[in-house]
Amino acid sequence: MTALVLGNGAYPNNELANATNDAEDMSKKLSDFGFSVIKLKDATKKSIDESVNSFRDNLNSNDIGLFYFAGHGMQIEGSNYITAVDSDFKSEIDAKYSSYALNKIIEIMEKSNNKTNIIILDACRNNPYLRAWNRDPSFDGLAPVYAPKGTIIAYSTSPGEVASDGSKSNGAYTEALLQHIAAPDIPIEDMFKRVRNSLSVLTKGQQTSWEHTSLSGDFFFNLSLGSSIDIYSNEAISDELFHIDSDKLMHTEIRHLKSHDWYIQNPVAPKLTATSLNDADDDTVFVLGRNIYQAACGSARYLSSYISRFREETTNLHAKTRKALLDGMIFEIFFNSKGQIRDSFKTSKFNSVFDYQKFSEFNDSFTFISDVLSTYHSRFYAIPGKSRDISIDVSTKVNDKGEYKVLGVYYSGHNILRSDEDLSLYEEEFGGVLYEGIRGSALERRISEELLIPSHKLKINYDFEYKPKAKLLFPYGHTVAK
Repeated sequence: MTALVLGNGAYPNNELANATNDAEDMSKKLSDFGFSVIKLKDATKKSIDESVNSFRDNLNSNDIGLFYFAGHGMQIEGSNYITAVDSDFKSEIDAKYSSYALNKIIEIMEKSNNKTNIIILDACRNNPYLRAWNRDPSFDGLAPVYAPKGTIIAYSTSPGEVASDGSKSNGAYTEALLQHIAAPDIPIEDMFKRVRNSLSVLTKGQQTSWEHTSLSGDFFFNLSLGSSIDIYSNEAISDELFHIDSDKLMHTEIRHLKSHDWYIQNPVAPKLTATSLNDADDDTVFVLGRNIYQAACGSARYLSSYISRFREETTNLHAKTRKALLDGMIFEIFFNSKGQIRDSFKTSKFNSVFDYQKFSEFNDSFTFISDVLSTYHSRFYAIPGKSRDISIDVSTKVNDKGEYKVLGVYYSGHNILRSDEDLSLYEEEFGGVLYEGIRGSALERRISEELLIPSHKLKINYDFEYKPKAKLLFPYGHTVAK
């Protein structure tokens, strides 16, 4: 899935307060849904043109394309235009040829190889430039456009109306859109109906959004895992909903694992016998695997040992039971108890679990997780569970003590080493980057866990003669996580 998100607010003598906020918030939301986002704010006509060309390339390699615009839009002679911050509004002719034709974007999307296109236009905001042209007020806003097959076009207002820039940090339409876009398992047409109702409330009935659609199938922005995974129930995927029935096999052990008490958790390990596990249902075994992993991450050492010896410990399990147990362990790394992808992944036992990717008998479990995570591909440099090897290059500089300062970590030619904004301000105040000492082996483990690439799939290349016990200096507070 690919998206081009554009928010223009810095118009000469007529700044829109919220358009760039809208673009920022929409970009983040779409990224959360797995879109690869090209984000553009306060763009010139030239930069819009360049970004549309990049977007065109992406469309041909993705099934879903989305274009979002917040800013001033206008119709001239029945055609719609999105305006750039350097558009010339002296006359209709000047504005027409210094703005970007919406029809061009629609045609590019229509003629690409992808299956579904979504165009969202919060672009009918009251444009004072138009009043200087002495136009008929009926030509305010955007002209209606019919959507090509496989396309839905969503407008922030009905034809001929203008939209509110909003009294908060978002335009009224985008505010309503952000309220509903993440609702799980709602087809896009129903989602936009909810947006229309909320928008009417926000604007006291002054603004009515509308859509034109030629979609032939269903599209969901947020299809819950319970809807997309058919081998485990929604209660197992969102295991906070899982009902523990003490009369059922292994349910008491799940309760003990959820206790967060080592003295209660550790005695579960010897009870994980083939006799008990083979008679339990798949949902129970999956949830058990999830909780074995979380207990091991909480330093329950017997459970940690069980993970380390998983292959030996489970040789007598039925193949389906063994898979469900490993599926649960892997799933817990990436998803929380609500079945939502984690903001921060649970990686302390990541390599212990992903080490089993070496063995063909566990292929189905790693295919399972890679299929699930493909929806969230923008969160990863490489989707965990895939079989390909990854090469990383580490750039260093030796200091006068013979220590190697890490200057960059490169993936596909790009430096992915970064710090957060708060730390950057701290560094500026105290005169530069701070470094912490770290052994080479510890750095490699850290890179593996932050990239979610197993050590056995990761080749790290150094620009010096590397030894595992070598001491390196790593910039404090930096990360290579995406």
